[in-house]
Amino acid sequence: MQLKSSIAALLQCLAASATWTAYEEYLSGLPKHISRRPSHRPSLTFKPNEPWNPLPSSPPRHKTCYVHSHDDLKTDDSKYILEALREWGDIGTALNLQFLKHIDIDIQAYIQLTNDTAYWQSHAFNQTFQNATTFFQLGGTDVNVYGGGMLDGNGQVWYDLYAEDIYILRPILVGVIDLHSGSISNLCWRYSPQWYSLTANSTDVVFSGIDVSGYSQSSNTAKNTDGWDTYRSSNIVIQDSVINNGDDCVSFKPNSTEILVQNLHCNGSHGISVGSLGQYAGETDIVENVLVTNITMFNASDMTRIKVWPGSAAALSGDLQGGGGTGRVSNISYTDMAISNVDYAIEITQCYGQNNFTLCNEYPSKLSIEGVKIAGLKGSTSVNYEPVSGYVVCSSPEVCSGIEVEDIDVVAPDGTRNLFECGNVDESLLQGVTCKPVQDD
Repeated sequence: MQLKSSIAALLQCLAASATWTAYEEYLSGLPKHISRRPSHRPSLTFKPNEPWNPLPSSPPRHKTCYVHSHDDLKTDDSKYILEALREWGDIGTALNLQFLKHIDIDIQAYIQLTNDTAYWQSHAFNQTFQNATTFFQLGGTDVNVYGGGMLDGNGQVWYDLYAEDIYILRPILVGVIDLHSGSISNLCWRYSPQWYSLTANSTDVVFSGIDVSGYSQSSNTAKNTDGWDTYRSSNIVIQDSVINNGDDCVSFKPNSTEILVQNLHCNGSHGISVGSLGQYAGETDIVENVLVTNITMFNASDMTRIKVWPGSAAALSGDLQGGGGTGRVSNISYTDMAISNVDYAIEITQCYGQNNFTLCNEYPSKLSIEGVKIAGLKGSTSVNYEPVSGYVVCSSPEVCSGIEVEDIDVVAPDGTRNLFECGNVDESLLQGVTCKPVQDD
């Protein structure tokens, strides 16, 4: 079945006023003559790399349901969405869409989530990991979402609220939870309160042609606005997208395996990151078989980043602390990257949250790094750590091996090339890199 969200109907969830910058952007992109016809599901191709494993086929749909709207930019339209889906089959709780099967959702509209922070504190879906919550849960089998529309997380009120209370639970805009075979493509995501998306407990999912953007319009920064976070998921593809945000462009959280990331332009981010991992004592985190390729990274803190917590407790901030977890990072490849005004071209640490390198060595990480290859990295770094352009620091060589760098040409503003801080790493594998000892903060 194809569920069509009409381009003429400006859907809204739970009676919020529009974020006008996003809404005006949406309107400016509308054609002069609006069609009420369903759009065609995008034909997804994979270049230069195919997914780690073949993806299941998704047969064509033969039934179309239209979602109505109050069309007043005030009244909750979520009931209409659920009514349309009930024509297809069973539904869980409100906007808990985890039981969808063989359905396409064609979003051509502007959809905004309410800024009623009190409501979402009690109604958002708790995903447990790092206190993550989501506005909705999209799951099931063989589900495709597309259409060129816009999802607006109405984030400004959350950015301001977080500045007052760092323990507030800020919902994630797109929750892909327990989805097995599906795609999300050709959509705009705007102003998420926290991460833009979380893909958890899912397999065989493709994200393609996603336009992510959103910044604070007040003096309070939009924090933790990762583009994608994967968690306990495998055979995921993230490709052909543009991301303007203020945190990780993509982050591979615990137990992310067989992940392909290609053809992304990231601006303002914290890089494409493995981790953070090893945060929770007694838990095992694994990230392996990850390929990242053909990336441009501008105005960011990092390009390539691996974040592992040390073996003892450490605190990065009041709402982010941990250490002592076990596991491994294995078979990770980053290739063909261009950077401009990035603080660190490469940042690899097993001392995440611990600024005292000596103390980190005393309590080395219980999570190993093995088999990381970084090749084809060109461009310029920022003044932030000048003349240093990279940081590769392990807590002990016993739990960190096989980090390889080749074909690198990274220049600091003063003209220094390929100067890194290095610790407990085999420097002979860092081809073209000049290492200097790491300094405690």
